[in-house]
Amino acid sequence: MFYDNDERPQVLARYVIENRCTVRQAASAFGVSKSTVHKDITHRLMRTDPGLYEEVRQILFVNKAERHLRGGDATRRKYESKRSHESKRSHESKRSHEPNKTSELE
Repeated sequence: MFYDNDERPQVLARYVIENRCTVRQAASAFGVSKSTVHKDITHRLMRTDPGLYEEVRQILFVNKAERHLRGGDATRRKYESKRSHESKRSHESKRSHEPNKTSELE
């Protein structure tokens, strides 16, 4: 959905407030870049609706304070996934090198 430059900051800010989401999540939901969302809800919104800006600023502050935790979780999940994938491959590789017991009986 397309919004003009005056309406979009309010719509984005309300979305962030209602969903308590990150700039990245809002950008994905609206099909715009993170830069656009950030510019809209920090610079443009401050000029057009200071009250709404203050509400969304608090959420952005919390997100910024938590981002190192989210990044750490993402890294942990990435390496756990790699480890489990490698152990599956290793296990399958060992099984393929085992002699076939039925062929030995023949």
